[in-house]
Amino acid sequence: MPELPEVETVVRGLRTALPGRCIVSVRLGKTDFIDDPVTLGESLPGRRIAAVERIGKFIHLQLAPEASNGSTHSDAPSHLMVHLGMTGRLVVRAADEPAPPHTHVYFQLDDGRELRYTDIRRFGQMLLLRDAKIAELRERLGEDALTISADEFQRRLAGRRARIKALLLDQSVLRGVGNIYADESLWRARLHPARLAAKLKKEDIDRLRQAVQRVLGDAIRLRGSSISDFVDSNGQPGGYQRWHRVYAREDEPCYRCHAIIRRVIVAGRSSHFCPRCQPAPRTPGKPPAKRAARTRRTSSQKRFRRTR
Repeated sequence: MPELPEVETVVRGLRTALPGRCIVSVRLGKTDFIDDPVTLGESLPGRRIAAVERIGKFIHLQLAPEASNGSTHSDAPSHLMVHLGMTGRLVVRAADEPAPPHTHVYFQLDDGRELRYTDIRRFGQMLLLRDAKIAELRERLGEDALTISADEFQRRLAGRRARIKALLLDQSVLRGVGNIYADESLWRARLHPARLAAKLKKEDIDRLRQAVQRVLGDAIRLRGSSISDFVDSNGQPGGYQRWHRVYAREDEPCYRCHAIIRRVIVAGRSSHFCPRCQPAPRTPGKPPAKRAARTRRTSSQKRFRRTR
């Protein structure tokens, strides 16, 4: 599922193509992922795209009246929100270019191009919001993971009786982080995903914030992770998947210590971690199991070293 780096990559691409463009017409296919398809189809023609930004994992197109057509649209929603779900793509294409299968929304633009939404599984979301509702959405979501301050990060995590992985995934605590970048950040910070936030020291939480922002920043520079379906607004895949250190690397050697990467379920999600770099929280009365990790490591570690 696209997370903050993938959505930011799409937004940066759309930002070079859409602001100032007017939506001439809207053509819809399947609409089960659209909150109100009738309103969307009727109120968007004649609207100008004033700005494109990211709110958490949402793509936000701010709309304004098109001055030349004399329409005010004063009672129409001013914000188009798009969530890519698991397989959504939002790209700008020439109107005469053939559309791929499962393209369900076509926004014809005044420069002869189209903004197209394609989604095989239709787990995404598209909705129109008025100013009051967009303010509510911002309030409901947590601080943005890319820009949150050290003090605010401490305030939101310190003392919480929840697993640290669950808190990273909770969009009301921290918006934008999903399963991939939670695993990668926890590995970089050397924290086990099942550790309780209340048990972390201040320096652990500081280190985690730095890890989150560094991982997200690196992923944005490489235009996100293309594991399955993700492409940017020009239809190009990302490159950060080649730099994943733990995510989807179960039974492979850790790049840092060569122990074997493991997978457990935390907060209902698969979580990948290194048992040596990210020691599990101790169960009271039960000594930590160290020998098992060494035994499983041997054969894969040798293969890893031979290929280096």
